[in-house]
Formats: sequence, C-alpha cells, structure tokens
Amino acid sequence: MTDRQAVYTHGHQEPVLRSHRSRTAANSAGYLLAELRPGQRLLDVGCGPGTITADLAELVGSNGRVVAVDTSAEVLAQVAEYVAERGLSNVVFEIADVHRMSYADGEFDVVHAHQVLQHVTDPVAALREMRRVTAPGGVVAARDADYAAMTWYPQLPELAEWMALYQRVSRANGGEPDAGRRLLSWARAAGFTTVESGSSTWTYATPEQRDWWGGLWAERILKSGIAETAVAEGFATIEELERIAAGWRRWAADDDGWFAVLHGEMLARV
Repeated sequence: MTDRQAVYTHGHQEPVLRSHRSRTAANSAGYLLAELRPGQRLLDVGCGPGTITADLAELVGSNGRVVAVDTSAEVLAQVAEYVAERGLSNVVFEIADVHRMSYADGEFDVVHAHQVLQHVTDPVAALREMRRVTAPGGVVAARDADYAAMTWYPQLPELAEWMALYQRVSRANGGEPDAGRRLLSWARAAGFTTVESGSSTWTYATPEQRDWWGGLWAERILKSGIAETAVAEGFATIEELERIAAGWRRWAADDDGWFAVLHGEMLARV
C-alpha cells in the first residue's frame, strides 16, 4: 500500500464544484440503486458537494446511516450545509483517505465511490480497503469516467489539446484518467470474485447542454487544479490554456456540437 495520498487533479474551485452539483443518484449511480434498502449503513467515499450523498441518504431512510468522507474539510462543510437544507439527519461527515480508513471491518453494507478511483495513487489498495469495511453480503460500487473514450464533434484541435493536457496532468498527479475501462481488473486484483461490470454515458448535445458543459470547461481549464498543475509543471502556458478555453467556447456555440462521456461502472459483492 502506498504512503502517498491521493491528489485530486481538478481541485475544489467553484467551476469544479458547480459541475459536481449537477450529479444525482439518478444520473450518476443508477447501477447501484436496486441494491439500496431502508436501514442500510452506507459509506460514500469522495462525496464532493454531496448531491449524490443526499440522494443515497434518502434511499436508505431515516433508520439508515450514511458516512460521507472527503479529503477537503471545506467541501465537507458545504456538504453538511446542503444535507441540512434537504432535511436529512442520517448523515455524518468525516475526513478520510480511502487508502487507509479508520472504520471497523464490515462496518458498512454499501460502499460507494463516484469518480474517485481515477484520482487515487493505488486504486487496487483503495478497493481492498473498501472491501475490508464492507460487511459480508454487502456491495462495493464504483463509477469512473474514461477520458480516452470520450468523443466529440466537431473535432476541434483545441479539444484534442485539452485531452492530451488533461491526461498528462492527471498522470503527473499519480492518477489514471482512463480508469473506467480498468474498474473490473482493479476489482479482481483487489480480491473480489463476484463483480458486475457495465457502463453508461453523459451526453451534451442541446444548445443548453453545450453552453453548460463547454462553459464549465472553458472556466476549469483556466481556474482549477488542472490549470495550476499544468502551469507549475511547465505542461502549458497561460496563453495555451486561454486558447483551449476559447476552443471550448467555440465548440459550445456550434449547432453541430456533440460530446459524450463514457463511464465504467463496477458493482462488487462481498
């Protein structure tokens, strides 16, 4: 198991969190929903701003228990506020590193991680730890994007530059941007023997969707952890990032614009 903690490539700047707030259990954890029951104990790893967390908390009910963990105290404070606004009292919030968690063996019925394993330094060790804290008969669920499998039209050179830069930044941080295709193999390497593997997509094709997605990335490439690492490591200049941002805005304004994000999904039984 590595001693190095995960580095979250995107950072926690507002454009990043604004993107994450669009995520719900329905659009980001649909493959897990049939496994949820009232009264379950659920661990949400890398909960982000908590929109998925709150949905999961509603599904396990007031007699269930949800522990939401992240590496950022600032983000967890926002989660607590959001969950309170939703009127939920069955969620607690804790800072944790998925490679080493303080929870007891078999403490949870469900362990969920959305867009987490692509950022950790040792995804197999993380999955072993997630397996350890899951009770017999429980499930570990993970969903991650696969950047190399993303596809779009028109084929603008700036978006190709964005993809190459993101892959470089992610790997410099110790992550694996093409995690989606690896979830099954990582789960098997972590010792799971019963694994269901699938995929799903997000697609952005309407004018409103393009404006939102393209606008977010135009901001994120300039004001996020990606930008900070790219400039600090000499992977790109500010001028190059501005050119990529302009490319995203050009894509968003194109009536033919279309973008699909492929996600790998993995449901492993303990």
